[in-house]
Amino acid sequence: MKTLNPYITFSGNCREAMEFYRECLGGELHFQTMGESPLLKNTSRKMKKLIVHAVLTCENFILMGSDMVYDNGLVKGNAVSIVLHFTTEKEIKTCYKKLSEDGEPTHPLANTFWGTLSGCLTDKYGNLWMLHYSKNKKADIRNIP
Repeated sequence: MKTLNPYITFSGNCREAMEFYRECLGGELHFQTMGESPLLKNTSRKMKKLIVHAVLTCENFILMGSDMVYDNGLVKGNAVSIVLHFTTEKEIKTCYKKLSEDGEPTHPLANTFWGTLSGCLTDKYGNLWMLHYSKNKKADIRNIP
């Protein structure tokens, strides 16, 4: 089976952001710094602290991240969102509250015309999140009629 995992690039604050996501989403978090990597052992002290690869492993998904930015720099935009599906109303409400701290709750949690409890937010790191909960499997956003 194939899986899809979001990979977020940060600008020097990957550790902070991924620890925040662990607080919000739970899971097990692992980091590899530039200093631990065989790629660039001879680099500045500041560079050695940058995250080459971070992995947050949760029960149903994996979220990855890095401080390694391409030569053209980090460009934040609204073309990609991270979608989370929840199994209880309590889970979605708790996660929405945590993820939106110091961010921007762009669409508060609300019941939708297609039968889900959904909301959107931009977190304090500029990443877009879409949260969904459905009691009715037919109303789930993943199911297109």
